[in-house]
Amino acid sequence: MTATPTLLDAAGKVAFVTGATGGIGKACVDMFLGAGASVVATGRRAVANDNARVLKLSLEVTDEAQVADAIAKTKARFGTIDYLVHMAGMVGKGRLDQLSLADWRTVVDTNLTSAFLLMKHAYPLLRKPGASVVLCGSSNGANGGSHLSGAAYASSKAALVNLTRYAAKEWAPDGIRVNILSPGPVDTPMLDRLSDIQHEGLKAQLPLGRYATAAECAGGVMFLCSAHASSMTGTNMNVSSGLVLDR
Repeated sequence: MTATPTLLDAAGKVAFVTGATGGIGKACVDMFLGAGASVVATGRRAVANDNARVLKLSLEVTDEAQVADAIAKTKARFGTIDYLVHMAGMVGKGRLDQLSLADWRTVVDTNLTSAFLLMKHAYPLLRKPGASVVLCGSSNGANGGSHLSGAAYASSKAALVNLTRYAAKEWAPDGIRVNILSPGPVDTPMLDRLSDIQHEGLKAQLPLGRYATAAECAGGVMFLCSAHASSMTGTNMNVSSGLVLDR
């Protein structure tokens, strides 16, 4: 009888993960390590992980010089990147007519421009068959969101979907697959900004009646990086507890 393959066998592989101090990013680091990978774990804050296979880097993902330097340090330590997983991001808030241009640019740069910078500078190390990129979208990118997250957040997450599609086509001849994971509400500190009443109202909109977990989202990332998804590129994986229903 043929043995059932593991979700992801990443022995000898290298994962570059942004947002490694946050809920989903941290869960991705833990799962990649469990799958046997070496991991470059980046964050604005110090990354709390002492595993010998982890290279911890401080990174402001909107700063091109810092992105280029992080990729250079990755090359010096590991020589390659097999999985680029961009989970860093930020949420906005408030009505469109009350949103300042500075706040708009901060959210768009953090969520969208950062993905461009990381993909641009990581490309030479990714350029090989079997490499995988996973970006972090949101249900807001499909349903328009609300004032709880703001216009810049919804717009930047929608734009990431098309960046995924664009890169999936351009990089397919190199053997690089590019996909995006789009969570709905996830039980992470990002939701701590909501009141109890807002939590109740948000959960009432979810057919499954509960938030997704960081581990569930990280499991989706592992799948997208695995051989099980080798025919998937340009895909938007919906992990929204039914908030968004695919057509």
